[in-house]
Amino acid sequence: MVCKRKYGGLQPCAPWKQPRCAPGTSSPEPATASRERGDPQGPEPQQDHQQQHLQPPFPPPSAAGTPPAQTESGTPPSPSCPEEPLQPPPDNLHIHQLPSSILLKIFSNLSLNERLLSASLVCKYWRDLCLDFQFWKQVDLSCRQQVTDDLLEKIASRSQNISEINISDCRSVSDTGVCILAAKCTGLLKYTAYRCKQLSDTSVITIASRCPLLHKIHIGNQDKLTDEGLKQLGSKCRELKDIHFGQCYKISDEGMIAIAKGCPKLQRIYMQENKLVTDKSVKAFAEHCPELQYVGFMGCSVTSEGVIHLTSLRNLSSLDLRHISELDNETVMEIVKKCKNLSSLNLCLNWSINDRCVEVIAKEGQKLKELYLVSCKITDFALIAIGRYSLTIETVDVGWCKEISDQGATQIAQSSKSLKYLGLMRCDKVNEVTVEQLVQQHPHITFSTVLQDCKRTLERAYQMGWIPSTSTAS
Repeated sequence: MVCKRKYGGLQPCAPWKQPRCAPGTSSPEPATASRERGDPQGPEPQQDHQQQHLQPPFPPPSAAGTPPAQTESGTPPSPSCPEEPLQPPPDNLHIHQLPSSILLKIFSNLSLNERLLSASLVCKYWRDLCLDFQFWKQVDLSCRQQVTDDLLEKIASRSQNISEINISDCRSVSDTGVCILAAKCTGLLKYTAYRCKQLSDTSVITIASRCPLLHKIHIGNQDKLTDEGLKQLGSKCRELKDIHFGQCYKISDEGMIAIAKGCPKLQRIYMQENKLVTDKSVKAFAEHCPELQYVGFMGCSVTSEGVIHLTSLRNLSSLDLRHISELDNETVMEIVKKCKNLSSLNLCLNWSINDRCVEVIAKEGQKLKELYLVSCKITDFALIAIGRYSLTIETVDVGWCKEISDQGATQIAQSSKSLKYLGLMRCDKVNEVTVEQLVQQHPHITFSTVLQDCKRTLERAYQMGWIPSTSTAS
């Protein structure tokens, strides 16, 4: 006789750890943890204890979809917990529930126009966020003709923590607006004003006196700027590290020497077509600014007598000597030998540079990566020497060098272990069929010719979704 135990037909006890679908878990899961795993709503709300039903774990996958079978003890297994469908998030969620720090991070990816003309018009809260001071530390107002003195004053009054401003091509800004800006934003570090021909020494003098921490000043193509403004910069802005006065035709050695003597921390200096700047300025910078790394005197009245002084700059890494009227090969070779950190050398438009000079550059330029020789007096021998002796040069441009032929282009591509770009624009002795073969044989090198550049432009246009119309194709 078989004796049946009392309560034998009861359901087995639930395990200590409940599955996620079981509402009878002992403690609710934190909302943050559930959202991190992807649950749109977080945990289910806690139910009343009397209404909770303990359920066993899910059955094994093999049992899914089959009718429940009885166990050896005659007790049917508990039904499996059905999988809960994902539900959309509640309708009451709003973007304003995000912390302001996240919204500020999102707005930081917008341009100035997008913030001012779009986002700030949504609501007052967004307007206040768009006017946050962090967006008004680096202000780029370039090419905006609606920028006036009044607008500059409002910007400076709103955020006096401006550290960088660019007003290039803003033709409606006068000295008055720049002076107000300088008076309110005394912590200004970078000031850029290209092609603002209406500005004069008054702006520069005020910036020099009000912003003594200035690091960078780029003022290109300003006809009214004279040595008086540069003298004030040299005497009051001793933290200057980066200056650009290209195409300011009234600047002379007097102003440049004042900056050289007063700003010993200079690292970058660029001049362009400043005909009153001569060898005296080059010598002054070489003597008083030992930290110079980038030097450019394109088209200035500079000769080899001044350039030779640059050999004392041990940190010199980039040298731009384009279109120097009297630049001999010996001076260039001496600079490459002495300046061991030189990585970029631009000798374009110097008819005196020849094959022998390029050979020495290839041998001595131990860290040289960029060499520009457009319109120089070189032949295939120069390219062959670069491929044979240099292990570092990646960019070579010999455009408009009429003596360069298929032989030079082929040999430098085959022998160079570092070349990545070869400029052959208007090298008429280089056959386009040869260039096509080189493109196939050396895919890691970019060859620049008229036809190759046009092909790359079309490829980029197609990638961006451009489709030629019927009229264009015809």
